[in-house]
Amino acid sequence: MEHQPTLLSARGLKVHFRTGQTILPRWLSSHRPEVKAVDGIDLDIYQGETLGIVGESGCGKSTLARALLRLIEPTDGSLHWQGEDMRAYNKSTLTRKRRDFQMIFQDPSASLNPRLTISECIAEPLLTHEPQLSRRDREQRVFQMMDKVGLLPSQRNRYPHEFSGGQCQRVGIARALILNPKLIVCDEPVSALDVSIQAQVINLLSDLQKEMGLTMVMIAHDLSVVRHISDRVMVMYLGRPMEIGHFRDVFDDARHPYTQALLSAVPVANPQLARTRDIQLLPGDLPSPLNPPSGCVFRTRCPQATEDCAEQRPPLTGKTGHHIFCSQLDV
Repeated sequence: MEHQPTLLSARGLKVHFRTGQTILPRWLSSHRPEVKAVDGIDLDIYQGETLGIVGESGCGKSTLARALLRLIEPTDGSLHWQGEDMRAYNKSTLTRKRRDFQMIFQDPSASLNPRLTISECIAEPLLTHEPQLSRRDREQRVFQMMDKVGLLPSQRNRYPHEFSGGQCQRVGIARALILNPKLIVCDEPVSALDVSIQAQVINLLSDLQKEMGLTMVMIAHDLSVVRHISDRVMVMYLGRPMEIGHFRDVFDDARHPYTQALLSAVPVANPQLARTRDIQLLPGDLPSPLNPPSGCVFRTRCPQATEDCAEQRPPLTGKTGHHIFCSQLDV
């Protein structure tokens, strides 16, 4: 997809949070510990593609998703939307631009206003971005979107608590797509759903992407979800990228030890293969983002780590379109 126009790009993106309360004087407040949730991400999202971002819990996936859309402010780095500096947008400009990039959240029930009917939830973005629409036109747009996501018009006056988790997520999808955005960021949209419902929602998103020409970022910790829907995949660990490339390169020719360990833990349907395959267990626990390891953040759990890995961040290696951040790999 690299030949397609770049829709959103990030360079050196960082999101650090200062922790807790302090009794120190103001001039010493900068010495409070920082959680380095995202610690230097370079990323290009191309028009029409689906980029999957995977990693274990606590690696910074959701924080990165929110920072890309400026739902939280980056600590450092640059963000460009179709060549424009997103960090230079003032509040009114950012509000106006939000119709082009929307988000689908992890908890479908918590992302909807319980005081509004589902038709009102879906119509809410239209009130903000297209206030000139008549009530009849607004309702027609809502009914069309409900039909696209598999909801019945007869359900329009029900409230979110009357729906299952899968139905609530369909409402969230309809709400995100009602403005015909260019980019959708999905923050683990199926992790709270049953397995059978997960497949339905993923297939729905895939169909809608083709129908509406969407660009998507799919955040997940389930590699099978990412493989099913993504064109490219980025693997994250403790706020930093480990490997990024076309999904076939990452899944069929994973080079980074962390990616290999994640793939070895994916369940397989064949019982004989499941009993004989080698599962790579990583030693130790995930380090604290308050005090990440120096150099390569993965070195404390990496079977290939050397003393040099503690000295500097790993360089970018690999062939065109498939990059690995590791100083020990000869690629």
